[in-house]
Amino acid sequence: MSAGRLPCVIGVAQRTIRPEEGDAPEPLDLWEEMARAAAKDSGGQGVVAAIQDVNVVYPLSWTYDDPPGRVAERLGLGAGGRHLSGMSGTSSQKMLSRAAEQILKGDLDVAFVVGAESLATKKRMKKAGLKPQWSYPPSEKPVMPFEDPFHPAEMAHQVFQAYLTFALFDIARRGHLGLSPEENLRQIGQLFAPMTKIAAANPRAWFRREWSAKELIQVSESNRMVAYPYPKSLVSVMDIDMAAGLILASDEKADALGVPKDRRVYLRGWCSTKDPVYVAERADLWRSVGMQVASRVALETAGVGLDDIAHLDLYSCFGSSVSFARDALGIGQDDGRPMTVTGGLPFHGGPGSNYLAHSVATMVERLRESPAEHGMVSGVGMHMTHHTYAVYSATPGPLLVPDEAAARRQVDAAPRREIRVSATGSARIVTYSVVHGREGRRFALAVCDLPEGERCYARSENADLMRDMEAREWVGRDVTLVEGEGGVNLIEA
Repeated sequence: MSAGRLPCVIGVAQRTIRPEEGDAPEPLDLWEEMARAAAKDSGGQGVVAAIQDVNVVYPLSWTYDDPPGRVAERLGLGAGGRHLSGMSGTSSQKMLSRAAEQILKGDLDVAFVVGAESLATKKRMKKAGLKPQWSYPPSEKPVMPFEDPFHPAEMAHQVFQAYLTFALFDIARRGHLGLSPEENLRQIGQLFAPMTKIAAANPRAWFRREWSAKELIQVSESNRMVAYPYPKSLVSVMDIDMAAGLILASDEKADALGVPKDRRVYLRGWCSTKDPVYVAERADLWRSVGMQVASRVALETAGVGLDDIAHLDLYSCFGSSVSFARDALGIGQDDGRPMTVTGGLPFHGGPGSNYLAHSVATMVERLRESPAEHGMVSGVGMHMTHHTYAVYSATPGPLLVPDEAAARRQVDAAPRREIRVSATGSARIVTYSVVHGREGRRFALAVCDLPEGERCYARSENADLMRDMEAREWVGRDVTLVEGEGGVNLIEA
């Protein structure tokens, strides 16, 4: 591999449009804006015209007929790669990693990765009885690009929302560690409170307010419970208006474009993996084998250790995503490094599938100021299923392309549990949560071990049972399941 082929981020751009500024532009306008702003940020000449590969993170705000093609058209680009991601918090980094591999092979010189959401604007329009009249809608609405299918048992028990599944993981970890519910919640508050301080100082953050750990976990009218143990303040905020874009190039192309050395931040290592798709089939619901493998390989390919990482931005959609990442990396409670450079998804804002573009862009800005240091970012997709880790530094160094197929085999070798759709009789709760609406508790959802070694999902809408689940630990409790309507396994009250 020639040193001139080393992939580096040469330009970054971000924008947050606050409600007081009025409605946000449509995503296509923001995509174009990010390309031109990132090119200007690089300090080079002719950067936009040099883009060969356009990568668009799937937008929730609006469906276009050809998102990457429309961006390329706006920018006046010729033929080249055109890519649209699926829905995943790993999208931005996976696109950067794919482009980096092409750059290393000599098949590509300059790639552009971009995402934007105008979800706050769309929400305001909906409240006013209006609909966006944005450009280039498809003739037929396409199917939502979910990366993974749904299991019949998960469909029957309504295991759809991330706030539910990540809460299940959180309580499984709590039970495994033997933490009391009160201590676990206290630790989550202490984990997230420092993020609010970073968000408060970040002019691009959606919520620029510092919270104490106690305020974050205290349930109130303004901080209602979403899914036990997560109140609203600990849940990723998606109704934002934000955009971010990144331009990746080979070192030699950066030279040709006149990009100053101090604008370049190198992608030094990366790895993406995938845990089992269905929550209940994971043997250990308290950890992520995928995170353990991906983070280790990313550090190995960069040739550094965790102690060499000065800056972290761990995907923080919910408490369990950060806790699992810390466990995977071996970051202890006494580690003084902040877990985010942006302020985190509940405070900076989690714009659909595009948060990682903001994470990388902010990390690039941080590393430009400290060229001898390293930074690591992570992304999580779907129900703690997809994982990506990447290491960056403003100082170039050796780069090994990860063997992601081997990494995947390591993850796949972990034991799995078979899911039984319908189950009655005795069972033992492995993890659980209680889902709330604005009016209060809606239903409890549990993952249960069965005597034969299988797993199942179970529900309850019994008010006393749900209240008790939030008052005491139910992990490890023996229960009786009975048949309910629609293929639902009911926890007998």
